[in-house]
Amino acid sequence: MNLVYKVNDRPKFGQLIMFAFQQLLAILAATIAVPSIVGNGMSQSAALFGAGVGTIVYLLFTKFKSPVFLGSSFAFLGSMFAAFGGAASTSVGYAGLIIGAIFAGLVYVIISIFVKIGGVNWVRKLMPAVVIGPTVAIIGLSLAGNAIGDALHSAVNDGGTYIMKTAGWANLIVAMITLLTVIFFSVKGTKMMKLIPFILGIIAGYLAALILTLIGNATHHDTLKIIDFTAFNKINWGDFGQWFQFPDFTFKKAFEGLKEVDAKYIATIAVAYVPVAFVVFAEHIADHRNLSTIIGQDLLVEPGLHRTLLGDGIGSMAGAFFGGCPNTTYGESVGCVAITGNASIITILTAALLSIAVSFFMPFVTFLSTIPNCVMGGVCITLYGFIAVSGLKMLQPVDLNDNRNLFTASVILIAGIGGMTLQIGSVTLTEVACALILGIIVNLLFNRHKKAQ
Repeated sequence: MNLVYKVNDRPKFGQLIMFAFQQLLAILAATIAVPSIVGNGMSQSAALFGAGVGTIVYLLFTKFKSPVFLGSSFAFLGSMFAAFGGAASTSVGYAGLIIGAIFAGLVYVIISIFVKIGGVNWVRKLMPAVVIGPTVAIIGLSLAGNAIGDALHSAVNDGGTYIMKTAGWANLIVAMITLLTVIFFSVKGTKMMKLIPFILGIIAGYLAALILTLIGNATHHDTLKIIDFTAFNKINWGDFGQWFQFPDFTFKKAFEGLKEVDAKYIATIAVAYVPVAFVVFAEHIADHRNLSTIIGQDLLVEPGLHRTLLGDGIGSMAGAFFGGCPNTTYGESVGCVAITGNASIITILTAALLSIAVSFFMPFVTFLSTIPNCVMGGVCITLYGFIAVSGLKMLQPVDLNDNRNLFTASVILIAGIGGMTLQIGSVTLTEVACALILGIIVNLLFNRHKKAQ
């Protein structure tokens, strides 16, 4: 596709900050959602810091050639619950988070060694376009429910616990304002506006939500109270020194629990994390094949799949050390690159540094947490939709008049959209993983003698 900024291009400083902030907004909701879901006192600020560190590690390993941000991985949610569930204390659970991330990272390191020795041709044979295209589409489609759910629901503070509450027409209006603003500026905006449609969309959505919230407060109409301002009550506005705080890093509590970690608990963590790492490996390839088509460079060759795996694996270890959450390449970031046409690697690096910096500034972190779900839902409809469409575009060179290809793509789409999941012990194979595995099997059985497309 036509890029406004290619990988090695450097936007002007003022533009660079805006582009980086947009990347941050794109990955924000999902990155801070993981520690919120896991609970046990996990810090959103620390997760934001860990995502920034993990991204920088990834960029270093990939020689600054792969423009994607790494954020908290939802695939390891069950593993993280197991870390706390099998722990004798919360501090042991925090130690388990780091140990688990090390296990997962080592899986990536080991696979990268085999890739370095054996090359990447086996990946193309195992996952040709007829397999990887529908799988990328499923990554976007599997997230569709999250986008629509955010657009139609709101997080409500119920005695200190945030619960999702079905919202009415007000939330839908805000989501649509956000969505249409993003589309309008992406299509009709000036060159600069086309590069920051998500910032403009979020601003428009937030202002609409603010107006409705003020009306709701004045009229005591609860369905209009979209923005929850109670989060700001935690900040002592009179004490400027408290505006800047160190995030509650995972390693601080983990060191306290290390002395209580035993062999049985380590085995439990290994069983919880290692199989999931193999599942995420498949999604890693799908993300990088997708990103390769966007930037016009095969990332599996240069910088090489072994390097992207090392960056992802070591980045996950580093991210979990600080934030507790293993990291993964984010589809939201890939979508942001594609829709804006900005693949500048310096933008990703700046976004990572910005993520680290803002994690210390409590008012800003708090403000980001008040962005309503419906606003991010409107944004994510475009991001997840683009991922789905980009996957389908990969099928363009595939001959779907050939039933061998037709059925391979069909089973992947139906298994993924249908929500096929498998529970094997404590490990859950997601719909993306199940669809990919099924597609690989069908392709190997009936297309094994064909040249990969």
